[in-house]
Amino acid sequence: MSEAVDYATLEQRATARGPVFGEHAHIVCDNLVRIYKTEGIEVVALQGLDLLVDQGAFIALVGASGSGKSTLLNILSGLDVPTAGVARVGDADLLSMSAKERLRYRREVVGFVWQQTGRNLLGYLTAAENVALPMQFAGVQRADRQERVEELLELVGVGYCADRRPDELSGGEQQRVAVAVAVANEPEVLFADEPTGELDTATSAEVFAALRTVNGAMGVTVVVVTHDPLVANHVDRTVGIRDGRTSSEVLRRTELNELGHEEVVAEEYAVLDRAGRLQLPRDFTTALEMERRVRLALEPDHIGVWPDHARVRRPGASSGSDQESSSS
Repeated sequence: MSEAVDYATLEQRATARGPVFGEHAHIVCDNLVRIYKTEGIEVVALQGLDLLVDQGAFIALVGASGSGKSTLLNILSGLDVPTAGVARVGDADLLSMSAKERLRYRREVVGFVWQQTGRNLLGYLTAAENVALPMQFAGVQRADRQERVEELLELVGVGYCADRRPDELSGGEQQRVAVAVAVANEPEVLFADEPTGELDTATSAEVFAALRTVNGAMGVTVVVVTHDPLVANHVDRTVGIRDGRTSSEVLRRTELNELGHEEVVAEEYAVLDRAGRLQLPRDFTTALEMERRVRLALEPDHIGVWPDHARVRRPGASSGSDQESSSS
């Protein structure tokens, strides 16, 4: 998103504020700003984004093209440097790291799975050799590597692929091997960029099952970035990114219904920033034709929000009231 912005003021404001929440969270982004400057033009990719992720979480970052989700992923994975604000993963401060520290961070702290299968695996190596390669660079002994490779390939359900090269694997098998490669050196966080973007629904479910397995068995924090809201159904928490900020969250939990059967309960939230701003879900505002401004009313236990144009009776109000009928 491109807009006129006072670069110095924005950076100064973000830098001046430390994190206001989540001091002990695994991933903390507080008032995170990323501004790209090209030929005198400033493009604000992230404009005060806040994000908190607990250790061992399995979440998805969802947003349309240009929302800022890919920029956030690049920052958290150590591939890009933020302009200002706070960005931390574990003990790593992503704003102050040197080039050498950033390289070590990418090798030891995070794992990565790309959408394009060709970027994840070396075509001239077998699946087992691809998984062993990161461990070899890390100095793991050969005997330990072999045992670990077998364990990881079995863990993600492709032990039978050990001696096959990537061109002998299906797309889903390649991505599951890529998950094993990404966690070979036991990273703290696994980032996956559209990991099922080139796969069908059934194969995508297998890849997400592999991600779920390493999340549970290894305790690794898993962050999936996608433009597809349906992918979010595989994770415990979905964070919506819009216009360079976190805009909404969906939290999922499993409960027993009245028949004693397990069912997934999903609750949607709007994210409230430190200035009191929130972004209402677009499908909500579209359904009620909300544009430009809305009417507000403070109730004892909630804030009422009504379209400016509609004049239908509000629940609980007298018949003569001209206030609106939708509330949040």
